[in-house]
Amino acid sequence: MATDIVEQLTNSLAKTGVVEVELSYKGQGRKLDDAQSVEEMVKEIQDFDDLQALRLEGNTIGVEAAKAIAKALETKSKFKRCYWSDMFTGRLRSEIPPALNALGDALMLAGARLTVLDLSDNAFGPDGVKGIERLLKSTACYTLQELRLNNCGMGIGGGKILAASLIQCHKKSSAQGTPLGLKVFVAGRNRLENDGATALAQAFQLMGSLEEVNMPQNGINHPGVTALAKAMQHNAGLRILNLNDNTFTEKGAIAMAQALKHLRSIQVINFGDCLVRPAGAIAIAETVSEGLPILKELNLSFGEITEEAALAVAQAVKNRDQLEKLDLNGNSLGEDGCKALKDAMEAMNIGDLLGSLSDDEGEPEDDDDEDDDEEDDEDDDEDVDEEEEEEEEEEEESNDNKMSTPASASRPPDVSSFLSFPSPDKLLKLGAKRAMLIEQQVDVSDATKTAEAFLKIASVYKEDSNDVKNAVLDSIDALLRKAFATPSFQGYNFVSSLLVLLGLLKSEDKVKPVLVVPGHLNALEHVVRQDYFPKDNVAVLQAFLSR
Repeated sequence: MATDIVEQLTNSLAKTGVVEVELSYKGQGRKLDDAQSVEEMVKEIQDFDDLQALRLEGNTIGVEAAKAIAKALETKSKFKRCYWSDMFTGRLRSEIPPALNALGDALMLAGARLTVLDLSDNAFGPDGVKGIERLLKSTACYTLQELRLNNCGMGIGGGKILAASLIQCHKKSSAQGTPLGLKVFVAGRNRLENDGATALAQAFQLMGSLEEVNMPQNGINHPGVTALAKAMQHNAGLRILNLNDNTFTEKGAIAMAQALKHLRSIQVINFGDCLVRPAGAIAIAETVSEGLPILKELNLSFGEITEEAALAVAQAVKNRDQLEKLDLNGNSLGEDGCKALKDAMEAMNIGDLLGSLSDDEGEPEDDDDEDDDEEDDEDDDEDVDEEEEEEEEEEEESNDNKMSTPASASRPPDVSSFLSFPSPDKLLKLGAKRAMLIEQQVDVSDATKTAEAFLKIASVYKEDSNDVKNAVLDSIDALLRKAFATPSFQGYNFVSSLLVLLGLLKSEDKVKPVLVVPGHLNALEHVVRQDYFPKDNVAVLQAFLSR
């Protein structure tokens, strides 16, 4: 009987729209130089009716191979998602623009309407941005929702080209009554600096539709941060803002604090390693205490924050009911300050939300504050020097014999980073203890939070990767086993939340459904077979889905 229910559940889920529309060659390590090397791939693309997504990550593609693939895409009018990260490793810089132009021209010819364009980890520099300039300005990108260009080495020049393209796309699409509504922008580790960030800020302000912005490690100082802050005010739906490892100083932090007052939908703020300093931290604390009702994560680590400012931040978050983590590690609290902060958090019954303080830098020197203004001026001087160096680097990179190689690996992610921006790579990098770490991070007494975490983990499931598949299933098993073993956990609420998040059940709270992917089906099919998952809950799922 249980087996029949599982089969019916699987069939019912399959009918809800979880259909295969993606062709994947991800991580196959192929060296595709010419048309002959992609003959089989081209035939599979041509024979795939209603193709919506193509994964080429982890292969290396030459110009002639790209042109052959492009030819096969010319008839795919329903195409929506380009997952083309890390596909030019070892290629000459001169090969990348014509390859990208060929692929982009094919999508325009097909009449495709893109929702996702991911070209991360290609290290193609400003010339690579020129390779997608025509595509970004075309009707194919009027519907673009996610633009991911992480670790591409765009530089200031590339940032300006990208900004101009997005502005042009918005203007042209608006003229047709369908303005560009980009939701997700990812461009970490691109050396954008102040000028690149300021140019992009103009595009962000014009669009006003962003929900996630991730621009860590870009060498942006307070002039660029201030420009971004002004732009963020016009994106009222912003949920995630990650500017980790840029240099705010007080000026940038105070400007950003003012911008946050307009962002009542913000859930994740990552200003770690941004040198916000005490005045900046106190300004941000004031904003948090006055609003930000659904804030879940606040990262102000490694910012030279002192005890007084840290306590102000702690006081500010005490009534943030949805807060899951406060990170103040690596600041200048000193031993007594760390103890005072922990005691204050415990006294407010939120001690479990405070992250580790193991990397605290100790109390600051007495003359640190006196040197702030001088350091700010030095920062501005460094901006000029860095921009001059950037121009020299870009000139060197334009050399046709320059090879495209990924930059050094970024810092290992933590659990909160994975749950905010799930990816197979981040899950694997959590290591052998990932299941335990996730289990500890998620509040399993809350059925909705458990359902959200389940879907985020399941979203990275990959049938063709045993490592990823096992990591997903092990993590889900640990999470749900703990949840269903918790006396206060309400299984029926979990199932209801799951159905709402999958878009199968309406909610009075107007919850936005997730994008349903095959991993959700695979994970559900797995968990309903496990002994920890109550059979009456399986029956509820089956009964609902079979109506």
